[in-house]
Amino acid sequence: MTGEHRGTPDAVVVGAGLAGLACALDLCRAGLRVALLEASDGVGGRMRTDRRDGFLLDRGFQVFNTSYPQVKRRLNLRSLQLRPFTPGIIAHTPTGPVRLVDPTRSPGAARELLPGRILAARDLAALAALTARDAILPAGLLKRGADRPTSEALSRAFLSDAVIAHVLRPFLSGVFLEDRLETSARFFHLVWRSMVRGSLCLPATGIGAVPARLADGLPDGVLRLETPVAEITDEGVLLGDGTELPAPTVVVATDAATAGRLLPGLSVPDARTVTTYYHAAAGTPLAEPTLMVDGTGAVLNTCVLSEVASGYAPPGTALVSTSVLGTDRPGAADEVRRRLAGLYGVDTSDWGQVAACTVQGALPAMLPPWPLSRTTRFGPGRHVCGDHRATGSVQGALASGTRAAREVLAGLGQEE
Repeated sequence: MTGEHRGTPDAVVVGAGLAGLACALDLCRAGLRVALLEASDGVGGRMRTDRRDGFLLDRGFQVFNTSYPQVKRRLNLRSLQLRPFTPGIIAHTPTGPVRLVDPTRSPGAARELLPGRILAARDLAALAALTARDAILPAGLLKRGADRPTSEALSRAFLSDAVIAHVLRPFLSGVFLEDRLETSARFFHLVWRSMVRGSLCLPATGIGAVPARLADGLPDGVLRLETPVAEITDEGVLLGDGTELPAPTVVVATDAATAGRLLPGLSVPDARTVTTYYHAAAGTPLAEPTLMVDGTGAVLNTCVLSEVASGYAPPGTALVSTSVLGTDRPGAADEVRRRLAGLYGVDTSDWGQVAACTVQGALPAMLPPWPLSRTTRFGPGRHVCGDHRATGSVQGALASGTRAAREVLAGLGQEE
Protein backbone atom coordinates (compact mmCIF):
# COMPACT_ATOMS: atom_id res chain seq x y z
CA MET A 1 0.00 0.00 0.00
CA THR A 2 1.31 3.42 -0.87
CA GLY A 3 0.69 6.88 0.53
CA GLU A 4 1.97 9.07 3.35
CA HIS A 5 0.35 9.29 6.78
CA ARG A 6 1.70 12.38 8.45
CA GLY A 7 0.27 15.02 10.75
CA THR A 8 -2.27 14.52 13.51
CA PRO A 9 -3.78 11.03 13.20
CA ASP A 10 -7.46 10.22 13.16
CA ALA A 11 -6.66 7.07 15.13
CA VAL A 12 -3.75 5.73 17.17
CA VAL A 13 -3.31 1.97 17.38
CA VAL A 14 -1.08 0.87 20.26
CA GLY A 15 0.77 -2.37 19.55
CA ALA A 16 1.91 -3.87 16.23
CA GLY A 17 1.06 -7.49 16.89
CA LEU A 18 -1.38 -9.29 14.63
CA ALA A 19 -4.45 -7.55 16.07
CA GLY A 20 -2.90 -4.10 15.79
CA LEU A 21 -1.68 -4.73 12.25
CA ALA A 22 -5.11 -5.94 11.12
CA CYS A 23 -6.83 -2.96 12.71
CA ALA A 24 -4.38 -0.42 11.29
CA LEU A 25 -4.58 -1.93 7.80
CA ASP A 26 -8.37 -1.76 7.73
CA LEU A 27 -8.48 1.80 9.09
CA CYS A 28 -5.94 2.92 6.50
CA ARG A 29 -7.91 1.28 3.72
CA ALA A 30 -10.97 3.21 4.90
CA GLY A 31 -9.07 6.46 4.40
CA LEU A 32 -8.17 7.33 8.01
CA ARG A 33 -4.82 8.79 9.03
CA VAL A 34 -3.38 6.20 11.39
CA ALA A 35 -0.39 6.01 13.72
CA LEU A 36 0.57 2.45 14.66
CA LEU A 37 2.84 2.64 17.70
CA GLU A 38 5.07 -0.28 18.69
CA ALA A 39 7.27 -0.25 21.79
CA SER A 40 9.79 -2.79 20.48
CA ASP A 41 12.07 -2.75 17.45
CA GLY A 42 9.84 -4.87 15.22
CA VAL A 43 6.30 -5.97 14.44
CA GLY A 44 4.62 -9.20 15.50
CA GLY A 45 4.32 -9.02 19.28
CA ARG A 46 4.68 -12.64 20.44
CA MET A 47 4.98 -13.75 16.79
CA ARG A 48 8.59 -12.89 16.04
CA THR A 49 11.74 -14.65 14.87
CA ASP A 50 15.27 -13.84 16.00
CA ARG A 51 18.46 -14.74 14.12
CA ARG A 52 21.36 -15.98 16.22
CA ASP A 53 24.57 -17.71 15.11
CA GLY A 54 22.94 -18.99 11.93
CA PHE A 55 19.77 -20.24 13.66
CA LEU A 56 16.21 -18.98 13.28
CA LEU A 57 14.64 -18.81 16.73
CA ASP A 58 10.92 -18.19 16.93
CA ARG A 59 9.87 -16.62 20.21
CA GLY A 60 8.36 -19.83 21.49
CA PHE A 61 7.31 -22.84 19.43
CA GLN A 62 4.60 -21.80 17.00
CA VAL A 63 2.84 -23.21 13.97
CA PHE A 64 0.91 -21.54 11.16
CA ASN A 65 -2.51 -22.88 10.18
CA THR A 66 -3.52 -22.28 6.57
CA SER A 67 -7.26 -22.79 7.11
CA TYR A 68 -8.01 -19.71 9.23
CA PRO A 69 -10.44 -17.38 7.41
CA GLN A 70 -8.48 -14.25 8.34
CA VAL A 71 -5.27 -15.86 7.07
CA LYS A 72 -6.89 -16.63 3.72
CA ARG A 73 -8.27 -13.10 3.51
CA ARG A 74 -5.12 -11.20 4.37
CA LEU A 75 -2.07 -13.16 3.30
CA ASN A 76 -0.56 -14.49 0.08
CA LEU A 77 0.39 -17.94 1.36
CA ARG A 78 2.74 -18.59 -1.55
CA SER A 79 4.89 -15.63 -0.55
CA LEU A 80 5.49 -17.19 2.88
CA GLN A 81 7.20 -20.27 1.35
CA LEU A 82 5.37 -22.52 3.78
CA ARG A 83 6.92 -25.80 4.86
CA PRO A 84 4.45 -28.39 6.25
CA PHE A 85 4.63 -30.56 9.33
CA THR A 86 3.71 -34.22 9.05
CA PRO A 87 -0.11 -34.48 9.26
CA GLY A 88 0.05 -36.37 12.52
CA ILE A 89 1.95 -36.78 15.78
CA ILE A 90 4.05 -39.28 17.69
CA ALA A 91 2.75 -39.66 21.23
CA HIS A 92 4.99 -41.30 23.83
CA THR A 93 2.66 -43.35 26.03
CA PRO A 94 3.31 -45.74 28.95
CA THR A 95 3.21 -48.65 26.48
CA GLY A 96 5.51 -47.02 23.96
CA PRO A 97 5.33 -44.51 21.10
CA VAL A 98 2.09 -44.20 19.14
CA ARG A 99 1.99 -42.64 15.69
CA LEU A 100 -1.36 -41.01 14.96
CA VAL A 101 -1.77 -39.77 11.38
CA ASP A 102 -4.45 -38.34 9.12
CA PRO A 103 -5.05 -41.20 6.65
CA THR A 104 -6.64 -38.84 4.11
CA ARG A 105 -3.32 -37.02 3.75
CA SER A 106 -0.90 -39.90 4.36
CA PRO A 107 -2.55 -42.93 2.73
CA GLY A 108 0.66 -44.91 3.08
CA ALA A 109 0.49 -44.59 6.84
CA ALA A 110 -3.16 -45.60 7.06
CA ARG A 111 -2.20 -49.17 7.95
CA GLU A 112 -0.87 -47.82 11.25
CA LEU A 113 -4.47 -47.01 12.16
CA LEU A 114 -5.74 -50.57 11.89
CA PRO A 115 -7.67 -51.45 15.06
CA GLY A 116 -5.41 -52.85 17.74
CA ARG A 117 -2.16 -51.53 16.28
CA ILE A 118 -2.26 -48.21 18.12
CA LEU A 119 -5.82 -47.71 19.32
CA ALA A 120 -8.75 -49.99 20.02
CA ALA A 121 -11.48 -50.12 17.40
CA ARG A 122 -13.86 -48.25 19.73
CA ASP A 123 -11.43 -45.35 20.14
CA LEU A 124 -10.65 -45.20 16.43
CA ALA A 125 -14.36 -45.01 15.63
CA ALA A 126 -14.96 -42.33 18.28
CA LEU A 127 -12.03 -40.24 17.09
CA ALA A 128 -13.12 -40.56 13.45
CA ALA A 129 -16.66 -39.50 14.34
CA LEU A 130 -15.45 -36.50 16.34
CA THR A 131 -13.13 -35.44 13.53
CA ALA A 132 -15.76 -35.84 10.81
CA ARG A 133 -18.32 -33.87 12.83
CA ASP A 134 -15.99 -30.94 13.44
CA ALA A 135 -14.76 -30.93 9.83
CA ILE A 136 -18.22 -31.02 8.25
CA LEU A 137 -20.34 -28.83 10.51
CA PRO A 138 -20.37 -25.09 9.77
CA ALA A 139 -18.21 -23.10 12.16
CA GLY A 140 -21.29 -21.17 13.25
CA LEU A 141 -22.89 -24.31 14.66
CA LEU A 142 -19.74 -25.21 16.58
CA LYS A 143 -19.62 -21.71 18.03
CA ARG A 144 -23.19 -22.03 19.29
CA GLY A 145 -22.66 -25.40 20.95
CA ALA A 146 -22.86 -25.88 24.70
CA ASP A 147 -19.61 -24.88 26.34
CA ARG A 148 -17.84 -27.09 28.84
CA PRO A 149 -14.23 -28.13 29.59
CA THR A 150 -12.51 -29.95 26.75
CA SER A 151 -11.96 -32.96 29.02
CA GLU A 152 -15.72 -33.36 29.35
CA ALA A 153 -16.27 -32.91 25.62
CA LEU A 154 -13.78 -35.69 24.84
CA SER A 155 -15.45 -38.04 27.33
CA ARG A 156 -18.86 -37.26 25.81
CA ALA A 157 -17.39 -38.22 22.42
CA PHE A 158 -16.96 -41.78 23.85
CA LEU A 159 -13.17 -41.70 23.83
CA SER A 160 -11.59 -43.89 26.48
CA ASP A 161 -9.86 -42.45 29.51
CA ALA A 162 -6.58 -44.04 28.36
CA VAL A 163 -6.61 -42.37 24.93
CA ILE A 164 -7.54 -39.02 26.45
CA ALA A 165 -4.82 -39.27 29.10
CA HIS A 166 -1.99 -40.68 26.99
CA VAL A 167 -2.58 -39.25 23.49
CA LEU A 168 -5.03 -36.36 23.32
CA ARG A 169 -4.19 -34.66 26.61
CA PRO A 170 -0.43 -34.49 25.84
CA PHE A 171 -1.13 -33.10 22.37
CA LEU A 172 -3.77 -30.57 23.43
CA SER A 173 -1.66 -29.44 26.39
CA GLY A 174 0.74 -27.99 23.84
CA VAL A 175 -2.12 -26.29 22.00
CA PHE A 176 -3.82 -24.79 25.08
CA LEU A 177 -0.72 -24.47 27.30
CA GLU A 178 -2.47 -26.21 30.19
CA ASP A 179 -2.51 -29.85 31.21
CA ARG A 180 -5.97 -30.31 32.73
CA LEU A 181 -7.98 -29.86 29.52
CA GLU A 182 -10.04 -27.18 31.22
CA THR A 183 -10.08 -24.98 28.11
CA SER A 184 -13.40 -24.14 26.44
CA ALA A 185 -14.76 -27.04 24.38
CA ARG A 186 -16.15 -24.60 21.83
CA PHE A 187 -12.63 -23.37 21.20
CA PHE A 188 -11.35 -26.96 21.07
CA HIS A 189 -13.87 -27.91 18.38
CA LEU A 190 -12.91 -24.88 16.28
CA VAL A 191 -9.21 -25.68 16.64
CA TRP A 192 -9.77 -29.34 15.77
CA ARG A 193 -11.80 -28.25 12.73
CA SER A 194 -9.04 -25.91 11.56
CA MET A 195 -6.41 -28.64 11.87
CA VAL A 196 -8.46 -31.08 9.83
CA ARG A 197 -9.31 -28.55 7.13
CA GLY A 198 -5.91 -26.86 6.87
CA SER A 199 -2.21 -27.61 7.05
CA LEU A 200 0.16 -26.87 9.91
CA CYS A 201 3.27 -25.20 8.53
CA LEU A 202 6.14 -22.84 9.18
CA PRO A 203 7.36 -20.10 6.84
CA ALA A 204 10.80 -20.85 5.44
CA THR A 205 12.23 -17.75 7.12
CA GLY A 206 10.49 -18.18 10.49
CA ILE A 207 7.11 -17.38 11.99
CA GLY A 208 8.00 -13.68 12.04
CA ALA A 209 7.43 -13.62 8.28
CA VAL A 210 3.67 -13.59 8.91
CA PRO A 211 3.41 -10.18 10.65
CA ALA A 212 6.16 -8.85 8.40
CA ARG A 213 4.00 -9.54 5.33
CA LEU A 214 1.07 -7.77 6.96
CA ALA A 215 3.23 -4.76 7.81
CA ASP A 216 4.35 -4.52 4.18
CA GLY A 217 0.80 -3.40 3.35
CA LEU A 218 0.88 -0.32 5.58
CA PRO A 219 1.28 3.12 4.01
CA ASP A 220 4.53 4.96 4.63
CA GLY A 221 4.64 6.78 7.93
CA VAL A 222 2.00 4.67 9.72
CA LEU A 223 4.27 2.32 11.66
CA ARG A 224 6.44 3.86 14.37
CA LEU A 225 8.79 1.41 16.05
CA GLU A 226 10.45 1.91 19.44
CA THR A 227 7.62 4.23 20.44
CA PRO A 228 6.27 3.02 23.79
CA VAL A 229 3.00 4.42 25.14
CA ALA A 230 3.01 5.31 28.83
CA GLU A 231 -0.62 6.31 29.25
CA ILE A 232 -3.93 6.77 27.47
CA THR A 233 -5.04 10.37 28.00
CA ASP A 234 -8.24 12.30 27.38
CA GLU A 235 -6.62 13.81 24.31
CA GLY A 236 -4.87 10.74 22.89
CA VAL A 237 -1.75 8.98 24.17
CA LEU A 238 1.22 9.99 26.28
CA LEU A 239 4.43 8.56 24.83
CA GLY A 240 7.30 7.16 26.80
CA ASP A 241 9.42 10.23 26.08
CA GLY A 242 6.84 12.48 27.73
CA THR A 243 5.30 13.91 24.56
CA GLU A 244 1.61 13.62 23.85
CA LEU A 245 0.17 12.45 20.56
CA PRO A 246 -3.42 13.66 20.21
CA ALA A 247 -6.03 11.54 18.45
CA PRO A 248 -9.81 11.28 18.80
CA THR A 249 -9.67 7.49 18.59
CA VAL A 250 -7.25 5.14 20.38
CA VAL A 251 -7.19 1.36 19.92
CA VAL A 252 -5.17 -0.63 22.46
CA ALA A 253 -3.93 -3.75 20.67
CA THR A 254 -1.36 -4.97 23.18
CA ASP A 255 -1.10 -8.11 25.28
CA ALA A 256 -3.73 -8.49 27.99
CA ALA A 257 -1.55 -7.33 30.89
CA THR A 258 -0.45 -4.15 29.11
CA ALA A 259 -4.01 -3.47 27.98
CA GLY A 260 -5.16 -3.73 31.59
CA ARG A 261 -2.53 -1.19 32.64
CA LEU A 262 -3.37 1.28 29.88
CA LEU A 263 -7.13 0.89 30.34
CA PRO A 264 -7.85 0.73 34.09
CA GLY A 265 -11.02 -1.22 34.75
CA LEU A 266 -10.58 -3.54 31.78
CA SER A 267 -11.37 -7.17 32.61
CA VAL A 268 -8.22 -9.18 31.90
CA PRO A 269 -8.21 -13.01 31.81
CA ASP A 270 -5.53 -15.11 33.43
CA ALA A 271 -2.74 -16.06 31.06
CA ARG A 272 -0.64 -19.12 30.24
CA THR A 273 3.16 -19.04 30.23
CA VAL A 274 5.43 -21.36 28.26
CA THR A 275 9.19 -21.81 27.89
CA THR A 276 10.81 -23.19 24.74
CA TYR A 277 14.33 -24.61 24.78
CA TYR A 278 16.37 -24.71 21.59
CA HIS A 279 19.15 -27.27 21.25
CA ALA A 280 21.66 -27.80 18.45
CA ALA A 281 22.63 -31.35 17.47
CA ALA A 282 25.33 -32.50 15.07
CA GLY A 283 22.81 -34.69 13.25
CA THR A 284 19.06 -34.95 13.19
CA PRO A 285 17.56 -37.21 15.87
CA LEU A 286 14.38 -37.65 13.78
CA ALA A 287 14.52 -37.40 10.00
CA GLU A 288 10.97 -36.14 9.52
CA PRO A 289 8.99 -32.96 10.28
CA THR A 290 6.84 -34.58 12.96
CA LEU A 291 5.69 -33.22 16.31
CA MET A 292 6.29 -35.49 19.31
CA VAL A 293 4.26 -35.18 22.50
CA ASP A 294 5.14 -36.57 25.91
CA GLY A 295 2.58 -38.53 27.91
CA THR A 296 4.66 -38.14 31.09
CA GLY A 297 4.19 -34.37 31.04
CA ALA A 298 7.91 -33.75 31.47
CA VAL A 299 7.74 -31.68 28.26
CA LEU A 300 4.78 -30.52 26.19
CA ASN A 301 6.16 -31.29 22.78
CA THR A 302 9.34 -31.41 20.76
CA CYS A 303 10.28 -31.39 17.09
CA VAL A 304 13.28 -30.97 14.83
CA LEU A 305 12.58 -27.57 13.32
CA SER A 306 15.30 -27.94 10.71
CA GLU A 307 13.40 -30.95 9.34
CA VAL A 308 10.37 -28.70 8.84
CA ALA A 309 12.33 -25.85 7.26
CA SER A 310 16.02 -26.38 6.61
CA GLY A 311 16.85 -22.69 7.04
CA TYR A 312 16.18 -22.88 10.79
CA ALA A 313 19.72 -24.25 11.33
CA PRO A 314 23.13 -23.89 9.67
CA PRO A 315 24.08 -26.67 7.23
CA GLY A 316 25.09 -29.88 8.99
CA THR A 317 23.29 -28.95 12.20
CA ALA A 318 19.83 -29.81 13.50
CA LEU A 319 17.73 -27.42 15.61
CA VAL A 320 15.48 -29.10 18.17
CA SER A 321 12.64 -27.13 19.77
CA THR A 322 11.12 -28.33 23.06
CA SER A 323 8.43 -26.58 25.11
CA VAL A 324 7.42 -26.90 28.75
CA LEU A 325 4.76 -25.18 30.82
CA GLY A 326 5.79 -22.25 32.99
CA THR A 327 8.96 -20.23 33.26
CA ASP A 328 12.60 -21.21 32.96
CA ARG A 329 14.29 -22.24 36.19
CA PRO A 330 17.75 -23.44 37.26
CA GLY A 331 18.43 -26.97 36.05
CA ALA A 332 15.34 -27.15 33.83
CA ALA A 333 17.32 -27.16 30.58
CA ASP A 334 19.37 -30.17 31.71
CA GLU A 335 16.19 -32.01 32.72
CA VAL A 336 14.71 -31.32 29.32
CA ARG A 337 17.80 -32.56 27.51
CA ARG A 338 17.78 -35.79 29.53
CA ARG A 339 14.10 -36.34 28.72
CA LEU A 340 14.82 -35.77 25.04
CA ALA A 341 17.26 -38.68 25.13
CA GLY A 342 14.36 -40.96 25.97
CA LEU A 343 11.95 -39.40 23.48
CA TYR A 344 14.34 -39.49 20.54
CA GLY A 345 16.26 -42.58 21.59
CA VAL A 346 19.66 -40.93 21.14
CA ASP A 347 22.49 -39.63 23.30
CA THR A 348 21.81 -35.93 23.91
CA SER A 349 24.75 -35.22 26.23
CA ASP A 350 26.61 -33.30 23.53
CA TRP A 351 23.62 -31.20 22.44
CA GLY A 352 24.32 -27.52 22.92
CA GLN A 353 21.66 -25.17 24.22
CA VAL A 354 21.13 -22.36 21.73
CA ALA A 355 18.49 -20.43 23.67
CA ALA A 356 15.68 -20.60 26.20
CA CYS A 357 12.66 -18.42 25.47
CA THR A 358 9.96 -17.80 28.09
CA VAL A 359 6.78 -16.20 26.81
CA GLN A 360 4.75 -14.67 29.61
CA GLY A 361 1.07 -14.49 28.75
CA ALA A 362 1.51 -16.64 25.66
CA LEU A 363 -2.22 -17.47 25.60
CA PRO A 364 -5.28 -16.36 27.52
CA ALA A 365 -6.79 -18.94 29.86
CA MET A 366 -9.99 -19.71 27.93
CA LEU A 367 -12.20 -21.26 30.59
CA PRO A 368 -15.84 -22.07 29.77
CA PRO A 369 -18.08 -20.32 29.14
CA TRP A 370 -15.59 -18.44 26.96
CA PRO A 371 -16.95 -15.73 24.62
CA LEU A 372 -15.41 -16.42 21.22
CA SER A 373 -15.73 -12.76 20.29
CA ARG A 374 -16.64 -9.62 22.17
CA THR A 375 -17.00 -5.93 21.46
CA THR A 376 -13.85 -3.88 21.32
CA ARG A 377 -15.56 -0.73 22.60
CA PHE A 378 -14.21 0.37 25.98
CA GLY A 379 -15.35 3.99 26.12
CA PRO A 380 -15.92 6.99 23.87
CA GLY A 381 -13.20 6.87 21.24
CA ARG A 382 -11.44 4.05 23.08
CA HIS A 383 -11.20 0.43 21.88
CA VAL A 384 -9.27 -2.68 22.84
CA CYS A 385 -8.47 -5.77 20.75
CA GLY A 386 -6.26 -8.83 20.81
CA ASP A 387 -6.48 -12.59 21.18
CA HIS A 388 -7.55 -12.11 24.80
CA ARG A 389 -10.71 -10.47 23.42
CA ALA A 390 -11.45 -13.42 21.10
CA THR A 391 -9.51 -16.71 21.01
CA GLY A 392 -5.88 -17.49 21.69
CA SER A 393 -4.92 -18.06 18.05
CA VAL A 394 -3.77 -16.28 14.91
CA GLN A 395 -7.39 -16.27 13.78
CA GLY A 396 -8.55 -14.79 17.09
CA ALA A 397 -5.99 -11.97 17.05
CA LEU A 398 -6.68 -11.02 13.43
CA ALA A 399 -10.45 -11.26 13.88
CA SER A 400 -10.36 -9.05 16.97
CA GLY A 401 -8.31 -6.42 15.14
CA THR A 402 -10.74 -6.60 12.25
CA ARG A 403 -13.67 -6.08 14.60
CA ALA A 404 -11.95 -3.12 16.26
CA ALA A 405 -11.56 -1.37 12.91
CA ARG A 406 -15.18 -2.10 12.01
CA GLU A 407 -16.44 -0.70 15.31
CA VAL A 408 -14.20 2.38 15.06
CA LEU A 409 -15.57 3.10 11.59
CA ALA A 410 -19.14 2.50 12.72
CA GLY A 411 -18.64 5.02 15.52
CA LEU A 412 -17.42 7.54 12.97
CA GLY A 413 -20.42 6.87 10.73
CA GLN A 414 -18.27 5.24 8.04
CA GLU A 415 -18.52 1.86 6.41
CA GLU A 416 -15.48 -0.35 6.12
